[in-house]
Formats: sequence, structure tokens, C-alpha cells
Amino acid sequence: MSTIAFIFPGQGSQYVGMARDFSAQDPPSGAFIAEADRILGVPLSGICFDGPEDTLRQTSNTQPAIFLHSMVAFRAISQLVPAMVAGHSLGEYSALVAAGALSFEDGLRLVRLRGSLMQQAGETHKGTMAAIVGLSPELTEEVCREASSAGIVQPANFNSPGQIVISGSLEGVHKAMELARARGAKMAKELVVSGAFHSPLMQSAKEGLKDALDRTTIRDARIPVYANVTAEPVRKASEIRDLLYRQLTSPVRWEQTVRNMVRDGAGSFYEIGPGKVLQGLVKRIVPNVQTSGFDKWADIHTAQSEA
Repeated sequence: MSTIAFIFPGQGSQYVGMARDFSAQDPPSGAFIAEADRILGVPLSGICFDGPEDTLRQTSNTQPAIFLHSMVAFRAISQLVPAMVAGHSLGEYSALVAAGALSFEDGLRLVRLRGSLMQQAGETHKGTMAAIVGLSPELTEEVCREASSAGIVQPANFNSPGQIVISGSLEGVHKAMELARARGAKMAKELVVSGAFHSPLMQSAKEGLKDALDRTTIRDARIPVYANVTAEPVRKASEIRDLLYRQLTSPVRWEQTVRNMVRDGAGSFYEIGPGKVLQGLVKRIVPNVQTSGFDKWADIHTAQSEA
């Protein structure tokens, strides 16, 4: 049997109705979801189950909602044991709970705060993001350096071969899009986002998060967690704390993360949580590995009956 890797989705994978089937069909999951409401003191479950979509899409709600759904699914698949984990941006917190470095309660409080801080930073420092398709990482970085004369801009997500997201000020991103098209990009499309995530415009959120990270108990991870900032495995608590701090203004090196997990033996990738975004990225990065996901209660139930 090939080595199992769990991967956890980030913002953008949310949908109204998340985890509702777990609550309805699995009493332990329902109790776990109710506990999340109690911890936060807000009806997060109602936002997951019923929206409305505008409320769910607010970053301060999106992040804890996705985290909760991922954790509900993770708890329900006890028959699968990962050898390594990773998460895309917000998903890194889910991965750290799965690896035993963070408690569920601390992870939930951190992602709620992180989402609120990022939403505030986006409102205070207006920015945007854009998808660039068809340019190499090197050329995209060069385009961002040239465009930085117009405003702040840098790569934010190295998602898969030829698919990179850039982030920064309106002026910087628009200039980079223009330069990317001139360099032969197949597409340069502005995204609908509430802030310039993974760019220097998130500095105020980063400082606010640092205080919370410093107060949070972080343990050494039981299994390797592949960090967004470096794409390399990390287990030491002190390094995890520093990488979570740096993550808010650093690019997510997802393509290299997946390649490094395969380098270290991963042969089966399971996306734990809402949607199939990461499964699609993995298939584009390493087409020959097995991918599947656990999003719905039926996915868990099927896996249990086959085990």
C-alpha cells in the first residue's frame, strides 16, 4: 500500500451546506460541531449549514467554517492513518491539528482570529489578487519585480505548473497583469477577493496573529507537516510557530510542497474537507499519484464499508 498523505483545503473551497450531513447522520460529529459553536460563542454551524452565502464568504467566517468541516471529516476517518500532512494556506492549521501540533480548540480560535485580522487588513489596505496562467514561476516573479514600480505585487500561490496567483495593491497587480499578457501569459484574470492575501498588505494581520501564536501551546508534530513557506517538512514546535507567522505575507509554495511529499514517499493523496480543489492541483502536479477526497458523510461511510 502506498504512503498516505492528507491535504487540507483553504479559502475558496467553502459552500453553503458544509458538514450538515455529518451533523444529521453521525451523532459524534454533531456533538463535535456543537462544541465548536460553544468554543467560539457564535453559531458557526448555522453559517456552515445554511449560510447565507454572503455571510459565509466573509473571511472571518470562511476560515473557521472550512477548518471545522475539515476537522469533522478528519475525525470521522479513523481507518486511514497519514504518514505526512499539508494544507493550503488556512488548511495548514487543519494539517497541524491532524499532526498533533495544535489542539482543535486552539486551532479553531487561531483561524477565527486569522480570518478576522485578514478581513480587517483587506478593508484597511485595499488590494487584489489575480491568476496568471501559462508563465513559469521565474517569469512570473520577474513580471512582479518589474510591476512593483507601480505598486506592491508578488506571487501569492504557486499552485500547479503554469498556474500562479499574484497579490498586492490594485496598481501593482493591474500592472503585473498587463506585463504578464505581454510576456505570453494564456490568462491574467483578476480574482474576486476581500484582500491581498499572502502579500505585504497583510502585515497588520501578521502582527496581530503573532501575539496569539506566542500565547498558544504548539507541540512538536507527530508526523511531518509540509510548510507553505518552505515546502519542506517541519516537526519542531518553534519552527511551526515561526512559519505560521511568516505564512501570512509569504507565497504558498503548493506545487513544490506536493513534489516534495512525493519525493518523500507519498503515493496516495486524500483531500480532507470541502471541495476538490487540491485534488485537481495534485493531478496537474504529479498525474501518476492516487487522489480522492472526504467531503461528505457518504464519502466516509463508503470508505468504512470498504475497509
